[in-house]
Amino acid sequence: MQHRLSRQHVVDMCRTMLARGYLKATEGNVSVRVPGHRLYAVTPSNYDYDRMRVEDICLVDFDGKHVPDGTGADLKPSIECGMHANIYRERPDVNAIVHTHQPYASALAFLRKPIPALTDEQVRFLGREVAIIDYAPSGTGFLARNVQKKVASGDNAFIIANHGVVAVGTDPDRAVFNMALLEKVSIAYLLALTSETGRVYTIPTAIREIAFGKLRADEKRIAAQITEAVEPLRVPADEELPSADATAAATRAAAATEADAGAEADAGAEADAGTAADVGAGDAPAVEEGAAPGAESARLGYAISEYPDVDDVMRRLKALTAQPLRGLRHDAMLDVLNYFETKCRASREITDRAKRRIPGGVQHNLAFNYPFPLAIDKADGAYLVDRDGNTYIDFLQAGGPTILGSNYGPVNERVAEVVRASGPVTGLFHEYELKLAEIIHRYMPHVEMYRSLGSGTEAVMAAVRGARAFTGKKMVIKVGGAYHGWSDTMVYGLRVPGTYRMNAKGIPFGATSRTREAFPHDLGQLKRKLVENRLRGGTAAVVVEPVGPESGTRPAPRDFNAGVRELCDEFGALLVFDEVVTGFRLGLGGAAGYFGVTPDLTVLGKAVSGGYPMAGGVGGRSDVMAVFGSGLDGKSGAHIQVGGTLSANPLSCAAGYYAIEEMARTNAPVIAGRAGDRLTRGLQRLIDTYGLPYVAYNQGSIVHLECSGVMLLDMRNPVKLLRENKARKRLMEQMGAAYTAHGIVTLAGSRMYTSMADTDAVIDDALARFDRVFAQVEGV
Repeated sequence: MQHRLSRQHVVDMCRTMLARGYLKATEGNVSVRVPGHRLYAVTPSNYDYDRMRVEDICLVDFDGKHVPDGTGADLKPSIECGMHANIYRERPDVNAIVHTHQPYASALAFLRKPIPALTDEQVRFLGREVAIIDYAPSGTGFLARNVQKKVASGDNAFIIANHGVVAVGTDPDRAVFNMALLEKVSIAYLLALTSETGRVYTIPTAIREIAFGKLRADEKRIAAQITEAVEPLRVPADEELPSADATAAATRAAAATEADAGAEADAGAEADAGTAADVGAGDAPAVEEGAAPGAESARLGYAISEYPDVDDVMRRLKALTAQPLRGLRHDAMLDVLNYFETKCRASREITDRAKRRIPGGVQHNLAFNYPFPLAIDKADGAYLVDRDGNTYIDFLQAGGPTILGSNYGPVNERVAEVVRASGPVTGLFHEYELKLAEIIHRYMPHVEMYRSLGSGTEAVMAAVRGARAFTGKKMVIKVGGAYHGWSDTMVYGLRVPGTYRMNAKGIPFGATSRTREAFPHDLGQLKRKLVENRLRGGTAAVVVEPVGPESGTRPAPRDFNAGVRELCDEFGALLVFDEVVTGFRLGLGGAAGYFGVTPDLTVLGKAVSGGYPMAGGVGGRSDVMAVFGSGLDGKSGAHIQVGGTLSANPLSCAAGYYAIEEMARTNAPVIAGRAGDRLTRGLQRLIDTYGLPYVAYNQGSIVHLECSGVMLLDMRNPVKLLRENKARKRLMEQMGAAYTAHGIVTLAGSRMYTSMADTDAVIDDALARFDRVFAQVEGV
């Protein structure tokens, strides 16, 4: 059934008013706007409210024409559907309408007496006065036009001469409330008139105007959510969602077929298996002799099944930031806060204690969640369990590294064997340093050499230092808004494009004096920066996140990286891909393999050690990487200083090797990508259903759900940034808390990472939880 939610609202409103005595038998009519469509749901003509079902509710367009949808009820809509259509066209803030013949207000209809401003509450919700609408016969265009003229005033309740009343609201609950308030005021006014004729006093004009001003401000805000919106993506209710389960099954079937074929073709398979056991029973199959570099990554495929339409995504994101905020209803937000107060007491207790010994109470930026951090005791696959025993679907996945799912057993077992033998660190060379570098090159052939470091931040620092040493140039350009770690050089234009050193507290000016930013995806501005830098001695490197700043929060056009590559070649700069998030998450070939663009240096992190610590490193062309040579192996004396006692430790290198091997064996990046497709398409369907301005899109297993658009603000509109940044950030935090209270952990309420552990059942469970959150958004 189409638009079930709006129809259900109509039935619920009728039940409420019937129970309170405001509706009788078949008198009156009720309607609700269908979000995101020029349609409304309305009660059928001459039908008993006590027997009314959801399927009996009719759909009508804004021209007042019935739109049958094959529900089988085949009932005619109310004869007043033209009146409802006129109101919806005239007042975009109105989402529900009630037309009744309730007794006390109807008495005033016969007296044809408007209700003046008796109380500030009345004005705040109903308007300056409850006006009389001129008489016209029921169901006629004359009546519909008379009503339309009056509702343009911005008032929310009206008395129709010799007929009944009309009350409107920004949502179904408010429409019912306004109707009940009108009856209450009508009773009071009639009693006052009968007891002291001619001596009824109104509130002062100034108070009336203040109250009405608040009402109009609310109406304009709600209206803007419709008038400034774009048509949502249409996702049919019967559309089959993408399936991660089907992809996983196909991967297993292909592996079984390949294994059977290998066994038949190789009579010595048993001996080979014995040799392989010495290396590791889970090792990925060898590359076929003569295969082109990167062929195995291409064979396995990539997580992105369809690259997002960047122009359309940006259009929707701009529309989101142009609209007023749309968050949870006040009562729903109180329920969210109550969840944390009553269900997360152990988390609050330990993080409050931590504030005495740890600045801010937590160590990781991702743990600073509203209203307070959760303390996690257990992670397993697709789930997290906190200290209070609450279980959550884990779409944080530690910030992205655990593509196989959290706490993945097969990798843990192999790492435990290595640690039992060598301990977590030796300070000397260990074979897994080489094995990790070899398996990275196997799937990313452009990484001819690889140097392990402690984190993504360290790897970016090393890449910038290496580029300067190799090229002899000093300037570095990044894309504004991108996050490349917290090193002095790169804390520049952080998260908000055009903010330069706004976040560079504690960093000397000299540290960022040779860093520049170009506005996201503006190749023209990037070229101008390269020209300017030529006068300053040249650009050593251009550093980009291949899918766009903040893991694609500002998604990069499909051809952007190729354009950057051309400019780097033209100006003699090195192209550095920051693949801390995309490395292995987009596929074994990373973003470079997916986009078909070869960077000079690649920064890896997160997934490169499968979620284990010391996750970072830099790799690339052999001649460039020579500057990282330890000891006396530097490039013509250009050897730069990098290091770290725990860098390239056996634990992390073994974890990285086995994690990549398992990702290849299971094709985890592609399975995780299909889970991301299923989650995104399901979210788009919910956004369409509820008529929300939110934007959902994904780059494979990197899923974005923007409810406030705060990450899209920038210094090209500084007034809007300063005026709205805090409020939009607060909304993002509140929505993140709402998701958590409904059992979903996200990254700051706006980004999610799916993993191989996210089966179709997990995603469907998550979508049901998102459904419950979206149903509590203001105006739904």
